Amino acid sequence: MEMRSVAGVAALVTVMACGGGGSDDDDPAADAAIDAFRPDSGHGPTFTLPTPNEGLDYQLGGGYEPPAGVTIVSRDRNDVGVVGLYNICYVNGFQIQPDEEAFWLDEHPDLVLRDGNGDPVIDADWDEMLIDTSTQAKRDAVLDIVTDWIEQCRADGFAAIEIDNLDSYNRSQGLLTEDNNVAMMAAFSARAHGISLASAQKNSAELVARRAEMLTDFVVAEECNRYDECDVYTAAYGDQVYVIEYRQEDFDAGCADFPGLSIVLRDRNLVTPSQAAYVYAGC
Repeated sequence: MEMRSVAGVAALVTVMACGGGGSDDDDPAADAAIDAFRPDSGHGPTFTLPTPNEGLDYQLGGGYEPPAGVTIVSRDRNDVGVVGLYNICYVNGFQIQPDEEAFWLDEHPDLVLRDGNGDPVIDADWDEMLIDTSTQAKRDAVLDIVTDWIEQCRADGFAAIEIDNLDSYNRSQGLLTEDNNVAMMAAFSARAHGISLASAQKNSAELVARRAEMLTDFVVAEECNRYDECDVYTAAYGDQVYVIEYRQEDFDAGCADFPGLSIVLRDRNLVTPSQAAYVYAGC
């Protein structure tokens, strides 16, 4: 069968990104586009999806020996995967973590989103500057940077990427649009697929109807029980939804209402077991 090259993937992403918003749920062409990247499709590098309803741990605060029964682990891109488990690589591709500010400001100041006064636009909740995805040229430049991180994820034993802050347009003072970030996510996914990594949609329930455009394969959803969003994700992704809750009552509700999903209870700061605040439970 014909093999799709990485260049062909990029062309597909460009066509899809120019197609505008709206749901692709009933669009056979859009369904075929995302299905082309499924394992065993015969259209290019294959990737593996996590197995639904297995033990999940969310270790962004630092890697540690996973609890018994865990087979799926998400860790920061600066960590390494766990041998023998399904590893998801956390990458902040839409905002800038505080320890990376100097890199972006010194080496890529034009890719930091700025307000009318030329000051960086800040996500006040996390004290993070936003990355500028507003034009194709800027998205291409961001992709060049994040590609290095994605490739390192693969080298470090990860099977998938989880690109965070897909919804940064909501905190952009109107300077970014949903279309900007959907196009950026599509580029990240295509680059991951090209080296046999799966790509997760991170949060942003309002974007599930654009799954085909983003080329995303599963969901990592924080607090979808708390905010009554889990059914939105399952409607689009089936049981390929991996849930993190930070409150006991939300965890308990999720385990009862969605017995076919992987759900984990963690402490909000995602500390390691050596710290008193550490919380872990799974269902």
